[in-house]
Amino acid sequence: MGGSRVQVNKAHKSRFASKSSRQAHRIPVIDNGKIAKSNKNAMKGARAIRIQRTKMLRDQKRATLLKDKRALSGPSSSPRIIVLCGLSSAVNLDMLAKELFMLLSGEESGAISATVASQTYKLRTTVLIAPYGDLVSCMEMAKVADLIAFVVSVNSLNDGCETGFIDSFGIQCLSVFRAIGLPSTTVLIRDLPVGMREKQNVKKNAISCLGSELPEDCRFYPADTKEELHKFMWLFKDQHLSAPHWRSHRPYLVSQEVGLELDNNKPGKCTLLLSGYVRAHNLSVNQLVHVSGAGDFQLEKIDVLKDPMPLNERKGFNSMDSDNPNCIQVVVTLMPDALKQEPLVVENIPDPLAGEQTWPTEADMEEANANNKKRKLQRKKLPPGTSDYQAAWIVEDSDDDVADGSVEEGDGMVLDGHNNNFTREESNQSESESVYNMENFDEETEADTDMADDANLTTEQIEAEIKKLKDASGLDEEFPDEVDTPLDIPAKKRFAKYRGLKSFRTSSWDPQESLPQEYGRIFNFDNFTKTQNHVLAKALKIDQGDVDSSVQAGSYVRLHVKDVAVDLASKICNLSQKFPMVACGLLQHESKMSVLHFSIKKHDSYDVPLKSKENFTFHVGFRQFVASPVFSSDNINSDKHKMERFLLPGSFSIASIYAPISFPPMPLVVLKNKHGDVPAVAAVGSLRSVDPYRIILKKIILTGYPLRVSKKKATVRYMFHNPEDVRWFKPVELYTKCGRRGLIKDSVGTHGAMKCVFNGVIQQHDTVCMSLYKRAYPKWPEQLFPLQ
Repeated sequence: MGGSRVQVNKAHKSRFASKSSRQAHRIPVIDNGKIAKSNKNAMKGARAIRIQRTKMLRDQKRATLLKDKRALSGPSSSPRIIVLCGLSSAVNLDMLAKELFMLLSGEESGAISATVASQTYKLRTTVLIAPYGDLVSCMEMAKVADLIAFVVSVNSLNDGCETGFIDSFGIQCLSVFRAIGLPSTTVLIRDLPVGMREKQNVKKNAISCLGSELPEDCRFYPADTKEELHKFMWLFKDQHLSAPHWRSHRPYLVSQEVGLELDNNKPGKCTLLLSGYVRAHNLSVNQLVHVSGAGDFQLEKIDVLKDPMPLNERKGFNSMDSDNPNCIQVVVTLMPDALKQEPLVVENIPDPLAGEQTWPTEADMEEANANNKKRKLQRKKLPPGTSDYQAAWIVEDSDDDVADGSVEEGDGMVLDGHNNNFTREESNQSESESVYNMENFDEETEADTDMADDANLTTEQIEAEIKKLKDASGLDEEFPDEVDTPLDIPAKKRFAKYRGLKSFRTSSWDPQESLPQEYGRIFNFDNFTKTQNHVLAKALKIDQGDVDSSVQAGSYVRLHVKDVAVDLASKICNLSQKFPMVACGLLQHESKMSVLHFSIKKHDSYDVPLKSKENFTFHVGFRQFVASPVFSSDNINSDKHKMERFLLPGSFSIASIYAPISFPPMPLVVLKNKHGDVPAVAAVGSLRSVDPYRIILKKIILTGYPLRVSKKKATVRYMFHNPEDVRWFKPVELYTKCGRRGLIKDSVGTHGAMKCVFNGVIQQHDTVCMSLYKRAYPKWPEQLFPLQ
């Protein structure tokens, strides 16, 4: 019979399961309700929390927007500034400003640039006229404008304007305004035809011509009749105005009245009086202020005055002042706290003994004398032609080689204290034989006896031959950074501050090595980003903090700026007649000098080359100062940046200057005076960083030309003009314009020729180059502010 047919089932894998998983199918009666209970309540609670959080964020944003709207358009807000800017010479801005003033005030007389409180529109407005042709005045008005109204005229089409409604000055103004940061903009079209269809066609032409130059939300309005201006003002009243981001970080005041008070205790000094509305943020009496173009100053006090143009004036409220309408009532006076007031510190006081070491002791002096006596008895390997004085400064790398008396053959020689005459004779003999004896180098090359012919060439002939070679290679643009080695000065003296780098990207360079004396007068931050966040948080506390030491935004005040030179105050009073002066509140540390780096681009309308270390006027936000920048490239993958002798058009570079500290973001407009003419826009950009230890290297290239070539070896001339320079720069790596790399092997002759070995076959027409670098720094400004 067959075997047993008993069924055998597969065993359960319970030995791999946990105890809880084996008991999961057993449901106790007690926990039955708990397990079957739904989790809807927990989900409902989490959803309620999310909804509540979203509602809180939405309410906070709504409250912030409502606060900003009340600050801009409420009865306690500062008047809105409308700047009328004509884009062509055919626009009559005076007539338009007069019509707007009559519409707002209902009067036919009065100053057209005065602040008007309109009861009809429930709006306070200041109308400013940007003078056509004066770029600096237009730029200063655009910095403080709440609305820039670009005015175009149909008559400009009849005057033969090349670009339609805008001429060359209008294009330049638009480019500068975009660099500064455009606020809310609108376009007013004047001198329209009578017919409705013709009006629509002209408006379409204006939109097609100017639409690409202006923001997308810019609106176009006809502005010929009173009804059209009335419609524009009603829309302007409810319009949400946008301001540049950089203007929202600092309080500022647009002056409506400027005066001065002489100080009898301080001859030559006076107190500058600036009256106007505080804007953007609360202004603290302990803050420093910057008067545009004049400099940074402390405040003596702030007088909060009664608003001369109240929007909602109650009847009989000013009946007592009706007899004397010119009297200005002082509501409250704020005095600075000596302990809390920001000090006016511009430069650091350098310590001349900061880098000095301790005075040596007697034991150190005795040890130094013993080492000097021992060094005099040592034999040293020296190049030929070295004098006794030069030999005293040469230190051997290894004392063992000197003690053993091992001396290399060839150009080196032995210098001993007892055999000076003998060594000099050997040096003269070695120099005469070095022209003809090239050691192992002559195996693959021809004899270099022709190099002796250079001894018959004069200095003018050598310079003419070098110039002939460079002219044959192309224009000067093909030789960037190339310099000629001088014939009358040794290269090791002329280029003593330069050094070679194995790799520009990876080689190390100590940022605190051999700093100039100007670095003792500037300030540096350990962590600039952290300091900026701390300063902005401190400025935010002024808006939310003590009311006794700060003035609320929208208040009409009089600033007493102390310790201003009398002649400087007179210049400010004269300039205030052309455009309103601006007093900007400074953040902490913003009066101190440091090294600022700007991302800069040459303006398209400026055709003159911009050279490094020339004097320019930098407009950084509300601030102005004179500086001599150093232009450099921006290397992302390296901590070293190459200096540029000229600002290249069409690309961004970095401009480094000595200037007062500013916290980004800040716009930049660079002005340059052309031979005493009106300032022209040379470049635009923005503030990049504040870092004194940014390494900027000036690069020079010494070039030589192959005289004899044999595969990987060549004899190169005209890079140096004496053998000492060849030996001095021997450790520096060479390269050619065709991509070969090599080293200097030895010098040949007495006129600076040298034997070189490369990593590949070198061509006869190739050019041998040597790159040398030194650190470059900006030039310290002799005059910091333009009005001083």
